Amino acid sequence: MALSIRLSRGGAKKRPVYRIVVADSRAPRDGRFIEKLGTYNPLLPKDSDARVTLDTERAKHWLSVGAQPTDRVERFLDAAGLLTRTAKNNPKKAEPGEKAKERLELKAQKEAEAAEAAAAAAAAPAEEAVAEDPAAEAPAEEAAAEEAAEG
Repeated sequence: MALSIRLSRGGAKKRPVYRIVVADSRAPRDGRFIEKLGTYNPLLPKDSDARVTLDTERAKHWLSVGAQPTDRVERFLDAAGLLTRTAKNNPKKAEPGEKAKERLELKAQKEAEAAEAAAAAAAAPAEEAVAEDPAAEAPAEEAAAEEAAEG
């Protein structure tokens, strides 16, 4: 029989309270258990002593018999000094998924197109400005020609 030390949920809707229990790993989460080792109330502040209560002697016994704690219970046992929890390493945790990568590629492509359009728009007014300068000088030349004709 494979034993696990895990949480069993109790409490009302949106107001969870958990029992730390030793149970057969095949039993349902809130179903039959062998022994209750303590409680966990996640609604209490993290520095509260009543947040996690644990019978350390019985937990030691069940660990020596071969019961495997779940990740959350392993944290509690580590805090109580019964177990040393190894740090987990998941390098792909922060890596975005396939759809997010596609969205990033589309966004980068749109930004590149927008930059090209902005560069083309910036180059076009410069060419127009060169074209407008002779037109701007033409009325001045006409005015000078008219003054010469009058004078």
